[in-house]
Amino acid sequence: MLKSQRLAVLPIDSYDLDRELSVVDRHDYGGEWGAFTYGGWSAHVLANGSGADSDTAFRPHDDRLTLTELGRKLPNIMSLVTEHFPTDRLQWVRVFSIRDGIIATHVDFLEFDERGTRLQIPLRTNEESLHSENDIVYHIRRGEVWKIHSTDPHAARSTADTARLSLCLDFADAEEPIAFRGEIPATEPIRVIELPEPTEAELEKLIDADRNLTPATMRSDFRRFAEFHFERHAHAAESFDWFIEAARRTGDVRLVAKAEAFRTYCIEKRSYGEAFHW
Repeated sequence: MLKSQRLAVLPIDSYDLDRELSVVDRHDYGGEWGAFTYGGWSAHVLANGSGADSDTAFRPHDDRLTLTELGRKLPNIMSLVTEHFPTDRLQWVRVFSIRDGIIATHVDFLEFDERGTRLQIPLRTNEESLHSENDIVYHIRRGEVWKIHSTDPHAARSTADTARLSLCLDFADAEEPIAFRGEIPATEPIRVIELPEPTEAELEKLIDADRNLTPATMRSDFRRFAEFHFERHAHAAESFDWFIEAARRTGDVRLVAKAEAFRTYCIEKRSYGEAFHW
């Protein structure tokens, strides 16, 4: 059962977004999100509590939502936000870009005592852009508004050369529903991707390929485990189980400890501002 929910569909074709999406493509991302992202991934802040482009580290806040310099360059995207969503609880407006990359399995809001509500609306996407939650892989269409169930293990991948751009809205309060304005009826069923079950031989090949795992290669090697979840039907958290088993087969207890610590950091427990060091 998919816990993330499609809440609405927006009339996105009513907005002239092509020029502004090109601005996002050219925007220099200055933030950090390196522990569990691979390939071309970046987050571009349009509005936050400070109005500073350099303020990219997500956190809940009580400040007034303020446009960044980038946000002021994107009036049509911001109109899409303000014309369809209430802004009194809105804390962050960002655009996530992913191109030939992957956001490996993780759980959001582990750093905070209270979680908020996160919505995603693809502004540019294609069939190669996928989300996952637990053991379900699915595709979010352009203009669909999804409430992401971000406290279960989930991931995202796009193998396309053209960047998938998704509007991310973070609201205070996880329990209070978000009121929409001007949505249109959803006419297509939710797009769940059917994947084959992994064979024992495939899993053995995945795990045993890392006999030469070293501290220097651990980060890059994990990408294969993260991507396998999008190619075969498996729970997102199993990426870590396979990785830990690969580390065990090296006989190096330091690698096992590092693999186990990475699982903890991604899906179990981490502190605000904590960075994972490979």
